[in-house]
Amino acid sequence: MDISSNYAVQMRNITKAFGNCMALNSVSIDVKKGTIHAMLGENGAGKTTLMNILYGLYHADSGDIYIKGEKVNMKNPMVAIQNGIGMVHQHFKLVENFTVAQNIMLGSEVTNKFGILNMRKFKDELQKIINLYGLKVDPNAKIENISVGMQQRVEILKTLYRGAELLILDEPTAVLTPQEIIELISIMHKLIENGKTIIIITHKLKEIKASSEYCTIIRRGKYIDSLEVKGIDEEMLAEKMVGRSVKLIADKTPAKKGKVIFNIENLNVQNQQSNCLLAIKNLSLQVRKGEILGIAGVDGNGQKELVEAITGLLRAQSGTIKINGKEIQNTKPKNVIKNKISTIHEDRQKRGLVLNLSVAENAILEKYNERPFSSHGILHYSEINKFTSDLIKEYDVRPKNCKGVPIRELSGGNQQKIIIGREIANEPDLLIAVQPTRGLDVGAIEYVHKTLIEERDKGKAILLISLELDEIMSLSDTIAVIYNGEIQGVYDQNEVDENTIGLLMAGGSKVGKSSKNS
Repeated sequence: MDISSNYAVQMRNITKAFGNCMALNSVSIDVKKGTIHAMLGENGAGKTTLMNILYGLYHADSGDIYIKGEKVNMKNPMVAIQNGIGMVHQHFKLVENFTVAQNIMLGSEVTNKFGILNMRKFKDELQKIINLYGLKVDPNAKIENISVGMQQRVEILKTLYRGAELLILDEPTAVLTPQEIIELISIMHKLIENGKTIIIITHKLKEIKASSEYCTIIRRGKYIDSLEVKGIDEEMLAEKMVGRSVKLIADKTPAKKGKVIFNIENLNVQNQQSNCLLAIKNLSLQVRKGEILGIAGVDGNGQKELVEAITGLLRAQSGTIKINGKEIQNTKPKNVIKNKISTIHEDRQKRGLVLNLSVAENAILEKYNERPFSSHGILHYSEINKFTSDLIKEYDVRPKNCKGVPIRELSGGNQQKIIIGREIANEPDLLIAVQPTRGLDVGAIEYVHKTLIEERDKGKAILLISLELDEIMSLSDTIAVIYNGEIQGVYDQNEVDENTIGLLMAGGSKVGKSSKNS
């Protein structure tokens, strides 16, 4: 396609290698002005690398970038900003103990002729942007005290305040609740109505259908196709992305439930934000061998505190937590792991990984002091590397030769694969999976779902906590609904529908018949 000023951005034959790993191989893309254009691809396909080149964070080995028909040397992010490009990264770049206003102003301070900050003028300008795009947020609130969805709005406001006409959103829904996703898509459409252009990097096919007009697909660093979204269904998008047909619904046989292996009775846990309130209130729950028990709920209803109380990261006020009949409440995380509980935490970077350590070191993080990985205080890197290579192969982690690479350099989805592989390799009696497919592409989601079902069929007990109701309904044998720190009901999966679960998640009246598990 010819270079034209009708396009917000055109990238031609972009090639980028990191050492021996070819991240992008002659990729081209055309983004029309005033549209939402999705970048779709597997974990590690090169989507974020391509957008980092557009934003000036990486330099292409070869290829050209055109903004509104004019060739630009995108040598750094400042050049990108000067050309009206803003980027909201998957992991936000905010100072948590600063206010919303301070974060937005940072680096673009408004001062008077004496060099003194003019907060009144800045806040007036900010309020105009908030009102224009419906990005409601309190400028005086501290980042550490607002929700993830609100933090994302702050990131979007930062780009708009700096004059962005083209916004790059990298996995913007990966950490949002379903309601926040709906709100974000509404905000995106509002931005388009006001003349902006958006490139969205995502794996979520439903969200591409709901938000985008065009889609470019990359697979393993190569351009595959560009198409109009309205003319293609989710199954075809998934097949183009992965290169094969993908089952979007988990395939499983009825569970063969065994004895109760994990038991919580009358658990009370304090709210971390308030010493006066309880986040978990008199909660009781059981998980059996060979069972996936899914906890459905809107984010912020006690799921985080429940997991942290189980794993020894947060103290319970009262109640008991037992695994194989042994009480583990208020013990150290190491003791929880020793009692054969593995956890895929919700926040992989804060709870699951040490970002400056290598992939191999993270792979054995919980067993570095055990044979065969060490003896007499000496690490055996031959065994560590062998274990990591097997894990990389089994879970299709990319790039394949990343054992010695700092894990922070992997994409979010590939970081998640390392965590999942590590926790399952620990051969737990209870696997706690919190948002296990967050940030994964449909092919990887299919594999993780299959793996969880296989673990269940081996007799493992699995506690699944997910904000994706589709995932809860598809994977769970038993569903418990949590609202305001309390279990509203526990149901066999085949005896309850999404409407009932949705009503309970919103605090509606208990309906139907709870299973004996409750």
